[in-house]
Amino acid sequence: MANVVDLRGKRQSADTAFRWIALGTAALVLLLLGLIAVTMTAQVRPVLARMGFDFITSKRWSPGDALFGALPFIWGTLYTAVIAVVLAVPISLGVALFITQVAPLRLRRPLVYLIDLLAVVPSVVFGLWGILVLAPHLGRSFLTAGVILAIMIIPIITSLAREVIETTPPNEKEAALALGATRWEMIHGAVWPHSKGGLVGAVMLGLGRAMGETIAAALVIGSALGQITLNALAPGNSMPAVIANEWGEADELHKSALIGLAVLLFIITIAVNLIATAIVRRSMARSRGKAS
Repeated sequence: MANVVDLRGKRQSADTAFRWIALGTAALVLLLLGLIAVTMTAQVRPVLARMGFDFITSKRWSPGDALFGALPFIWGTLYTAVIAVVLAVPISLGVALFITQVAPLRLRRPLVYLIDLLAVVPSVVFGLWGILVLAPHLGRSFLTAGVILAIMIIPIITSLAREVIETTPPNEKEAALALGATRWEMIHGAVWPHSKGGLVGAVMLGLGRAMGETIAAALVIGSALGQITLNALAPGNSMPAVIANEWGEADELHKSALIGLAVLLFIITIAVNLIATAIVRRSMARSRGKAS
């Protein structure tokens, strides 16, 4: 009996240690995010003191005149990211469903390896490919950047979607098929309700990846200043691209403005993640409510 008590005590000690280690790592992540936010925000004060709220609403970006308007770059970042998501999501979900629901076993593993291989290709390779192949036909434009970003986020969304879809209980799929449902009806009635929240999260993660891409976007977007247009074939710019292009020759006020762009991108990315979390929780709550 003493040995049993000692064993229980060791297990409790291990659980307590693991709890504190997990809490410490989570707190470390929050601390790092807080330090990044505080440090970056402190560097933005010079440009905010000069531009005020016009830094966000103004369209003119002229470092020589000490005028910094971030609105065109905010637009370019969001516009290219939306183009990328619109192009990537149908392909990604289609590939994920094909791998998990349609493809024979002998094809599934090679397809998974191929998707994972595409995910590790350096972004500069995609950017150079875009210049050599797409730019001669589409020009260096929002659309070219969106297509390149779509290619880059397809493996991310596909991999996450595949993992989410595979968590669907097999008995639910088999029950739907046993009741006479077609393969598509089974996917719509069993797979989609179970996976919807996770798929939304995968799409939002791809969106965040598209907004933060630097090198590939900088190479193909056109680097046009002050361009706010719905014309996808027009040249433009994005926040990561302008930071990469102008940092090396920037003075102190100019660097403050570029750091301000980074802070805006940081805020937008956090907002996207919070929205994704809210959507996933709401979807899961609805699914549990229907199940009960």
